Amino acid sequence: MDKIIKVIARQVFDSRGNPTVEAEVYSSKSSAAAICPSGASTGTYEAFEKRDNVNKRYLGKSVFKAVKLINSEISKKLKGCSVHNQEKIDTIMINLDGTRQKTKLGANSILAVSMAAKKLSAKLKKVPLYKTFLIKKNFQLPYPLMNIINGGAHANNGLRIQEFMIRPDKAKNFSDAMRICYLVIKNLSKIIKSKGLSTSVGDEGGFAPMINNNNQAMDLIVLAIKKSGFVNGRDVSICLDVAANELYKNKKYSIHSKKYLTVEESIKEYKKIIKKYKIRSIEDPFAENDWSSWSKLMKSINDVQLVGDDLYVTNLERLKKGFLNLSSNSILIKLNQIGTVSETMEVIKFAQIIGFKTIISHRSGDSEDTFIADLAVGTNSNQIKTGSLARSERVAKYNQLIRIEEELGKKARMNKLH
Repeated sequence: MDKIIKVIARQVFDSRGNPTVEAEVYSSKSSAAAICPSGASTGTYEAFEKRDNVNKRYLGKSVFKAVKLINSEISKKLKGCSVHNQEKIDTIMINLDGTRQKTKLGANSILAVSMAAKKLSAKLKKVPLYKTFLIKKNFQLPYPLMNIINGGAHANNGLRIQEFMIRPDKAKNFSDAMRICYLVIKNLSKIIKSKGLSTSVGDEGGFAPMINNNNQAMDLIVLAIKKSGFVNGRDVSICLDVAANELYKNKKYSIHSKKYLTVEESIKEYKKIIKKYKIRSIEDPFAENDWSSWSKLMKSINDVQLVGDDLYVTNLERLKKGFLNLSSNSILIKLNQIGTVSETMEVIKFAQIIGFKTIISHRSGDSEDTFIADLAVGTNSNQIKTGSLARSERVAKYNQLIRIEEELGKKARMNKLH
């Protein structure tokens, strides 16, 4: 039996240049490592990220306490455990922590170990990582939700909406999806330059031009889609991540301009842009506790994917509440919001049973780790959200999906969007 003999952690750095945790799990035959990502726009109900707030040598951002906890307590508890028993590994760490939001050990400590154990199990079984999740055959590739203009907490321009994305709805396969996105991005770059604006990029690789009007950003994207020879709303769709938590005050929202509007007025504005720009997906249109506004929006729009991120934080209890409340029809899945591979799988399974679309997502502070690419294929998730076609920590995930598609050969299929 392949048993864990030790776990070693180290402090490494994420794509924003902040410290993060890498854990390496060892058996007598081999080892595997994984890096925990970190978010900027985070929900209140997310699992806790352990940082050394008083260590001013790293401006309070270092993770040496988390590293020490892995090297001592976690390593000791997992020694002798079967590498292939993911649920047991995760349960041991959850019980060792003993808190609701993983505040004792930190979700960053626990998740790095959980992912590394999953990778080691696949390595020892000599199977690709994507074959070790829910699906054993008939694998499907996800559609990329590719971030092409950054705003909100991911850029220092004046855009209210955090992410403007494209989805290549008519792509024949994953490689074709990448080609379509590539063309739109290159044409968007030319258009932005021609307007005398900067083509520098935000945290997730999307352009961050100094504009402050949502409609202006979407006009640029529509133009880029057309210039690439595609039809907006048919070949390529515009998708939004509003991150409304950041735009909420006194039961009003400043999503569509700096002016705060009521929920009813905000819904009216949403309906306008959905119609004008043929929006197909909206993530976090309202705040994480504003359940009634989510339901109102769900009832007043059709054929739009409404995605809960801060609303659900990859948490089964919150997802069940959202389902009963008719709050959305899709969920964003982020491993570090809940903190273990097993709990993430539970949420994906339940979401798919109730007919929700599952969208596997990166974080704004990410790394070269490609775990989520395999997770998307191994769970037959409809879409993957992992940034733009820029910055190697984003592109690494797309490249991994290209490799998986090549390995699947003729058996490779794109997932369903509707």
